[in-house]
Amino acid sequence: MGGLVASPLVAKASTRPAEALLAQSRALLDWLRRLSVEDFSAPSVLPSWDVRTLTGHLLLVHSGMLRLLDHPSRSAPVPLAEWVRRYRRDVQQIGTATAETTDDRSGAELVAELGRAVNELAARLLGPEPLPQAVDSPRGVTTLADFVATRAVELVVHADDLSRSLPQLPPVPLPRPALSLCSRTLASVLAAQHPGRAIEVRVPPFAAVQCGIGDPGPTHTRGTPPNVVETDAVTFLRMATGRVTWEEAVQTGRVAASGLRADLSGALPLLS
Repeated sequence: MGGLVASPLVAKASTRPAEALLAQSRALLDWLRRLSVEDFSAPSVLPSWDVRTLTGHLLLVHSGMLRLLDHPSRSAPVPLAEWVRRYRRDVQQIGTATAETTDDRSGAELVAELGRAVNELAARLLGPEPLPQAVDSPRGVTTLADFVATRAVELVVHADDLSRSLPQLPPVPLPRPALSLCSRTLASVLAAQHPGRAIEVRVPPFAAVQCGIGDPGPTHTRGTPPNVVETDAVTFLRMATGRVTWEEAVQTGRVAASGLRADLSGALPLLS
């Protein structure tokens, strides 16, 4: 039985990642409740989606989590670095599911359903009932911890998408625990997809990892790094999810890169 998860359930979920995810869920919900009918019909920064469609996608994210909590798996999970690559494969499927979720509902109706989904998800993730150790998702089996972390990434990036879509409004808050979980998750994916020690990538104050891209070059030694990339959490999130290119981030001064090999253009985006 090698390679199988010993038990499909765990006695208790780790509350800190779940609380981080739910903090971002509630921040999004509060912000969406303040939108007007006109706001929901405004185009979003995502091609072919308006704000209402993006709201429908957020409902899909939460309802999808609830569904998968009822689909535990004993199979060995796919490594996170590989699991996130499969997003690109499923872009059309995700778009179709979003359209079906949004359907002909108004923005207010979608927000009301989202509120119910957030409350139910909080009860599941933080309640006393056992939760799956791993779930069988459309992109393969993944651990509950990885699934929560990637859902947090999705919520944080879509919060930023909404803020950029309606710049005349106060931005959606990005709670520090959610931004931290997002940064650490994406940094670990980068390191796993590009193992090595030639470059140190820093996302202060949340994450710092070593990776290898292109010609391995000299080995990075902490404290005396030959090649360092440093950026803020939001810029790292945007590059990792294809919202901003490496070249754009460097040209606008949002990334500091020192050393001949301090170039992540070949590694980004990590998921889109």
